[in-house]
Amino acid sequence: MSEHLSPLCEAVAALDAVWADADGAADLSRSQLVAVNDAIGQVRRRLEALHAEVAAAIAHESRPELGPDSLAKQQGYRNTAQLIAATTGSSAGDAARLVQVGEATAARADLVGSPRPAKYPVVQAALTAGSLGVPAANLIVALLDRVRVRLDRDRVAEAERRLVEKAVGLSLDEVRRLVTRAEAALGPELLERREEERRARRSLTMFERDGELHIALVTPVEAGSSIIAAIDGYVSAQFAARKDTVDPGAPDADRRTVTMMRADALNHICAHALGCEAADRVPLGGATVVVRVDLKDLEAGTGHATIDGIDQPVSITTVRRMAASGGVIPCVLGSDGEILDWGRERRLFTRAQKLALVERDGGCAMCALPPGMTKVHHLRWWHRDTGPTDLDNGVLLCETCHHRIHDNGWDIRIERPPGAPPGSAKAAKASRPARGLPGAVHTNARVWLIPPAHVDPQRTPRLGGRARYEIAA
Repeated sequence: MSEHLSPLCEAVAALDAVWADADGAADLSRSQLVAVNDAIGQVRRRLEALHAEVAAAIAHESRPELGPDSLAKQQGYRNTAQLIAATTGSSAGDAARLVQVGEATAARADLVGSPRPAKYPVVQAALTAGSLGVPAANLIVALLDRVRVRLDRDRVAEAERRLVEKAVGLSLDEVRRLVTRAEAALGPELLERREEERRARRSLTMFERDGELHIALVTPVEAGSSIIAAIDGYVSAQFAARKDTVDPGAPDADRRTVTMMRADALNHICAHALGCEAADRVPLGGATVVVRVDLKDLEAGTGHATIDGIDQPVSITTVRRMAASGGVIPCVLGSDGEILDWGRERRLFTRAQKLALVERDGGCAMCALPPGMTKVHHLRWWHRDTGPTDLDNGVLLCETCHHRIHDNGWDIRIERPPGAPPGSAKAAKASRPARGLPGAVHTNARVWLIPPAHVDPQRTPRLGGRARYEIAA
């Protein structure tokens, strides 16, 4: 057996071992299903790494300067991507991304033939170890390629190390979010230029077909945030009304799906706009767009900001423009603010406290659903544990994850940042200067999700909340 194939063969052998003697997946126990799924993931990642290496070699043998001697052309294909896509049943885009990762992690040689490390050695090591898949590696490589033209070598290397470290164990959607935040941190000066490009591409097309109106909207995220807030606010209000229904099994009960409700919301909002002098108002369930920006960045005109429920950061110029719009709350971190900790004086978390927790958690601390789909929950229960309604005792969770935490034995730990004052929230406030956002030390804390022993016998904490996607976290 080739030494190069050993990692893949080891992964296949591990899969065979955990599959045991079962005839099919239906015969596996729950623990075996989890183990088999993990083993399949390992096999897939190692196979992808091997395929990326082969794809890079095919690309080298198919480079344009070879003309008719190109390997791809000899096989009857226009380029490498078409050859790989046709033989694997994937898309040309997937094949091109495979080549990109392969070329970025392949061994190189200098002009005299001496070996040189790969362009991105940390990504290469993670691929070889089977801890990172090719799709996630491609997102990281694409980002590093974009920023390396304006960053020095050390900063690119540090960014590569941090991105790979944080990407391990994340889904592809979560890695995409991580990369989006990292790009804003590494190159905020490009945000404004890219926003101008997006604004130039905005469009809305409408056409009728078979008695249906089809609408396709492309708009920058800062404009889209108001649309999302309004429509999802309407949907939230409809779900709240559905909960109040006495008999949900009645023939006339509301059984619309979320997508149906969103379509109805757009119809309702537009109809309301046509007769906006009417006394009734569209029920938006408290929908608001919250833009979060650091005071230093706002004053200096540098850095970037984030919009609750939107992955793509925005430039300071966009923040200033949005601040003039109605329905937008600018959350300026570091400026004067209202008191956020209420101790045992009230049971329910205030709106200001939820806004502060969104800064720490980003949305659901476990699954990252947007803030509007979450509620603040006491870590130490109000009645049973006499837990206070303080930020240190609160966490944002969607309804599903809230039940998962309680029903499946997960624990949550809030870890203060280094140098944060110990003790209660009131003690922490007393030890800080009078100016500054009360409770800011809490919003900089980290949320750790601790799985039960039947999920992870070691109960290794998993980073949750916004810090999971921050490259500097």
